[in-house]
Amino acid sequence: MPNTPDLQPVADDTTRSLVAPTRPGLQRSLTNAIWTSDVSTSYHYQLNAKCQEFVTRYLGRSLISPDDPRVVEMNHKLLVLAFTHPFLMHASIAVAFAYDRHLNSSLGPRRSLEECYHWSQGTALFNKRLRQPIRTEDKDAIWGTAAALAILAFCSPDACTPEESWPLKPSDSSGLEWLRMNRGKMSLWGLTNPLRPDSLFRIMAATYADMFSPLPEGGVDGIPRALAAVCHLEDSSTAESNPYFHAAHALSQLQGLPDSQVTIGQSELFRRSIHGPFESLLRAKDPVALLLLFLWYRKGGRSIWWMELRARVECPSICSYLQLYYKDYGAVQALLPEGRLADG
Repeated sequence: MPNTPDLQPVADDTTRSLVAPTRPGLQRSLTNAIWTSDVSTSYHYQLNAKCQEFVTRYLGRSLISPDDPRVVEMNHKLLVLAFTHPFLMHASIAVAFAYDRHLNSSLGPRRSLEECYHWSQGTALFNKRLRQPIRTEDKDAIWGTAAALAILAFCSPDACTPEESWPLKPSDSSGLEWLRMNRGKMSLWGLTNPLRPDSLFRIMAATYADMFSPLPEGGVDGIPRALAAVCHLEDSSTAESNPYFHAAHALSQLQGLPDSQVTIGQSELFRRSIHGPFESLLRAKDPVALLLLFLWYRKGGRSIWWMELRARVECPSICSYLQLYYKDYGAVQALLPEGRLADG
């Protein structure tokens, strides 16, 4: 629509304050770079002042790990790539709008028109790019975009209130659609190889190591007694004999950490356990599987902003569902907080 703010012409004085003055080199490189364009497809998009501000929120200021200087450096390099890879630019701007939803709880979980527009544009351009031969110089932009789209899928529940959310809502669909996007991202791992020597993402090797760290092959060591009991786990339990085995172990590693020490890699370990019989139980709204998901949302949502956005609606929805339909399941109820969890 012609009245959409992002489509208006950019005035000369809108490019003055892109990044903090403490990074003059980066500021000089961005001051005149108000276009993102892909010469291979002849696509170009002119960034107005708001777009410029929002993309530097995500890549210029590192929303993912703001206290990690390595990630900040990596994101600055991705920011440069965004000006020649429009799919990365649109996806990055969309993530910044999502972060605004996190900061402004008064806005609620509903996505803005601008967030939807940039998410849609990023997805369409990304799909188009993936149908073409992948050059080495494109691999970091592709992996960065896949990560951004996975974040967007996770932090954007369809419902705006717990009552409308899965699992409370009477629907055949589930709240696990974000799993498909995450698996799509991981399917690009071999193609992009984020750990290759010339990859921008190589500095995240420790995070990836946490993501892929092996879980115990058997037993209940490290799992709190009450959690082991509700999951029917014993010393002889294995992943083959108990569908909750990997999820319970991954969750227990996370639960044992102070909130300030919870990392993305450690959180991803639980997400990787959602497959096979455990995933089937979740989709069937099994009470124990829902409890494990609830506890993961609640823990990760205190430390990782995009988890918090989904936890706002799904945590109280899961809690209410379990209290409504499994109020006599004492082992499950004992691990829920007292009363409705209004704040996720």
